[in-house]
Amino acid sequence: MALHQSPKGEIDPGDKTLSSEMELGSRMEKNDQFLQMLGKKTANKHLDLNSCGLTTADVRKMVALLPFFPDLEELDISWNDFVGGNLPSITQQMQVTSKLKVLRLASCRLTTEDVRALGEAFEMIPELEELNLSWNSKVGGNLPLILQKFQKGSKIQVLELVDCALTSEDGAFLGQLLPKLQSLEVLDLSINRNIGGGLNNIAQGLQSISTLKILKLHSCGLSQKSVKILDAAFRYLGELRKLDLSCNKELGGGFEDTSALLVMLKHLEVLDLHQCSLTVDDIASLTQVIPLLSNLQELDLSFNKKMGSSSENLLSRLRFLPALKSLLINNCALESETFTALVEASIHLPALEIFSLSWNKCVGGNLKLLLETLKLSTSLHVLRLSSCSLVTEDVEFLASVIRMGHLAKLQKLDLSYNDGICDAGWAIFCQNLWFLKELTELDISLRPSHFRDCGHWFRYLLFAVTKLPEITEIGMKRWTLPVSQEEELGSFNKDPKRRSIHFDHGGFQ
Repeated sequence: MALHQSPKGEIDPGDKTLSSEMELGSRMEKNDQFLQMLGKKTANKHLDLNSCGLTTADVRKMVALLPFFPDLEELDISWNDFVGGNLPSITQQMQVTSKLKVLRLASCRLTTEDVRALGEAFEMIPELEELNLSWNSKVGGNLPLILQKFQKGSKIQVLELVDCALTSEDGAFLGQLLPKLQSLEVLDLSINRNIGGGLNNIAQGLQSISTLKILKLHSCGLSQKSVKILDAAFRYLGELRKLDLSCNKELGGGFEDTSALLVMLKHLEVLDLHQCSLTVDDIASLTQVIPLLSNLQELDLSFNKKMGSSSENLLSRLRFLPALKSLLINNCALESETFTALVEASIHLPALEIFSLSWNKCVGGNLKLLLETLKLSTSLHVLRLSSCSLVTEDVEFLASVIRMGHLAKLQKLDLSYNDGICDAGWAIFCQNLWFLKELTELDISLRPSHFRDCGHWFRYLLFAVTKLPEITEIGMKRWTLPVSQEEELGSFNKDPKRRSIHFDHGGFQ
């Protein structure tokens, strides 16, 4: 387009403005086309390209477009392998994205050069509140290079470094850095198995972060001594809402003498201690503490086999946690006495929404005891009873409870790996299944080593499904369908009036 000139050869300012507007419009059109190609929508403040399979060419296009996002506050390019090796070209544009508050780079195959460039760029984005570098192994050993620009007064609230191969030296550096992060609310160091060597420094740094609300140390190679080290920091973490120490198998025995300060976490809502090899003495100590955490909403004690013979007092005292919404105690080798204590406590848990008892064989033949209390629950959404040695009488009583209108809020029901239930039991259950109007998922799969033909109850299941408006998934692994039932399922699936429902079964015979 030709631009008009004044007699003195100057370009008319109006033409300059028009040209600039046309260029901006062209750029924005290209921006729209690029995002639409990736199945994303245009947004001035949020650019989400998570899991878009970006190529090197795509990354270059994105870099060229960044100057046209001056108000960008959130950039998520996680789970794109080709970001790795190309991050310096992105960080060079940080000066035009100075308003950035959220930066997510999880699983981008970052190189050492990438993390070095990232560290240099942080001083250009002083408003940053959230940083996620999880699943990038080159972060390990280089944490000081990345976070060196974080100074006192940093606005960082969320720092996620999951599975970054962090070293004990990284842990020592982090301990020195934490006192500068006075706004930090979330710290996730999970799956860094070598960070335990720097735990002393981290715990000391945590004492300066009174704002912390979430601390995740899942699978960090913590030991008995680690509990004592962390215990000293708990008195300073009065705002903590979630504590995850799960999958630290060497932690067993650490709570025996050092769990008292857990009581200081008066606002704690989530406590995850699954697969921590808790000992009898650990459980005795936790029995004195957990019932005092009156705001607790989620408790996970799964995969701690010693619970079976020693948790009767702990489980009975769960009655003092009226806000509890999720209780996971699967695979705890519960015995009849501990199961009875749990049953008696469950009647005092009116807010319970998720209850998992899977892989506890003592439930079989005794489900009636539990259902007598759970049938009073109006909040239960998820009930998991996989591999509980359930017998026919158990599912018959479950059917009667459902028929009476109880468990009406149930959305997910797992009865898998209970091969002792006969066809008559499944028939009675399926005949009453349609009363669970909010059910979305049902699993009745058999054990991996067992295959059985579906009985006549299968037609009752199909009928029930037609009456369940929310159902989408039915797990029936290793149940095989004879020809006649194959035809019934075929006709069912062809009915255009019915939504697509996935039957995951063992095949046809």
